[in-house]
Amino acid sequence: MSILFVLLTFLLILTVMYFRRPQESSDSLQVAPSKMVAAPLMLQNAGFEVPQGYYFHPGHTWARDEGHQDARVGIDAFAGNLFGKIDAIELAGLNRWIRQGQKLCTVKREGQSVELLSPVEGVLVSVNHEVLKNPNLVVEDPYKNGWLCVIKAPELAINAKNLLQGTIVSGWMQNSIARLGTKLQQLTPALAQDGGLPIKGLFFQVDGSVQRQLAKEFFLT
Repeated sequence: MSILFVLLTFLLILTVMYFRRPQESSDSLQVAPSKMVAAPLMLQNAGFEVPQGYYFHPGHTWARDEGHQDARVGIDAFAGNLFGKIDAIELAGLNRWIRQGQKLCTVKREGQSVELLSPVEGVLVSVNHEVLKNPNLVVEDPYKNGWLCVIKAPELAINAKNLLQGTIVSGWMQNSIARLGTKLQQLTPALAQDGGLPIKGLFFQVDGSVQRQLAKEFFLT
């Protein structure tokens, strides 16, 4: 009888401990990014520093494989140079599933805005709060401290097949600059340039109709 009593007491303690243990909340999905983001190896090309090991979306966002199906995501230097200065960045909500090529964020300046697309598909699990406080990190340090968020991307290897990487990136950046010059020559000749980086902040210097055409051409939005 005493043995049965001991067993029942033990089972009761286990039951109480089980129901009193902390339950996982949605916050547990918010993977805390490392405080120090490793600086990528950079190659200079066409006036841009192109980071090695990054994947680039044709809409000028990037992704970097962080392991464990995590992809760190940001905006590339071409887009950052076009924006020049950013007043605010609005990101998709935490724990939201985002498809590759779906709206990821909105960049705002002086009442104007433009949307950018996600390079990968998955759940947005954390954001860079430093960028939300100081959006110009995207312009000043696009590939290190200016990252936007981390996306849990279970199909990252498949997503990467739709992205630009390796030696292709430099040529694509050069092509983007050339296309921008041609586009500006057609739309607003006064701001067109012969080669080199476009005027910093040019995107928000042109009128709304030109902005929409540039967004469609380079950001695919």
